[in-house]
Amino acid sequence: MIYQSQKMRLKCIRVIERTKINDIMICQDLNTSDEGLYTVLVVHDHEMVKKFLAVYEQSEYTKEASCVESFSDQGAFVIVYPYLKERSLKDFYMGDSYKLSECEEICINTILACIASEIPYPILYLILEQRQLHLAKNHNVYLGYSIRLEDLDLKKTERDCAVQCAKILRELLEPKASQKAISYQLLDKKISKKSYHRFTELYKDIRIAAAPKKRRGVIAGIRAWFMRNRDSLFHVLFWVCILLVLLVIATFATQAIFGDIPWLRLFINGFKKIGTESLLQ
Repeated sequence: MIYQSQKMRLKCIRVIERTKINDIMICQDLNTSDEGLYTVLVVHDHEMVKKFLAVYEQSEYTKEASCVESFSDQGAFVIVYPYLKERSLKDFYMGDSYKLSECEEICINTILACIASEIPYPILYLILEQRQLHLAKNHNVYLGYSIRLEDLDLKKTERDCAVQCAKILRELLEPKASQKAISYQLLDKKISKKSYHRFTELYKDIRIAAAPKKRRGVIAGIRAWFMRNRDSLFHVLFWVCILLVLLVIATFATQAIFGDIPWLRLFINGFKKIGTESLLQ
C-alpha cells in the first residue's frame, strides 16, 4: 500500500495495528534516497478526522510542531509523525535492578519529554494512556505516536495529562516503595487527591523528593555498562556462536573427507622442521 501527497510517497513497511478508526503503520518515503521511516496513522472515520483537526484549532501548538505532514488519499486521512526506534519503557525499564536515584532520573526525563513535546494535550493524553513511552540506553525518555484515536477527547487538559503522567511515575517507583522512597510516597498521596494541575508541579515534586545521587562503585559501574549494552553484546555473542557451530561442522566434514583436519597441522607439525634442519633426528 502506497499513500501519496505532493511531497511524500509512503510505502508501508510494517503494520502495527488496525482498528475501526485508524490503522497504525511504519512507512518509508520513496521520494527520498535515505531510509528514513515514519509512524503513519491512516484514519478512515470522517468524524474522527474533524475531531483531530479541531484539536489543533483549539491548541497553542500547530500540526507542524510535531506532525511531519497530513493529507487525504484514497478516501482516508493520513497523518505522518516522526519514527524513533521502539524501546518500550514497560519492556526496557528494570526498576528492581536500578537504584532509586536512577528510577527518579527516568521519572524526571519522562516529565521533560512531555513538557518539550509541543503536542496538544488531547493527543498527549492518548500517548500517556497507551504507554507510548520509550527508554533510550542513556535513560532519556522519548514519545511514540503509534496511538489509537478512538478515545480522543477534546476536553483533555494539561491537568489530565499531568495526573496520567504521575500515575506512570508511581508505577516506575513502586519497586522502591519498600525503601521508603519519599518521591513514591509523595506521588501516591497527591495522585489520590488529583492535586497535579501542571507538569511543572510534578517536576518540582520529583526534584525535591529525589534521593541524593551516590557515587557508583566499580562493580555497579560494570553492571550498569552491561545493562546498557546488553543488546549489542548478545548480538555479538549470537554471531560468535554461529561461527563456532560452522567451525565444528567444517572440522567434522574435513575429517570425514581427508582423514584428518588440515588446519591442525599448523600446531602438530609446525615445528618438526626449521629450514633444512629436522628436529626429529
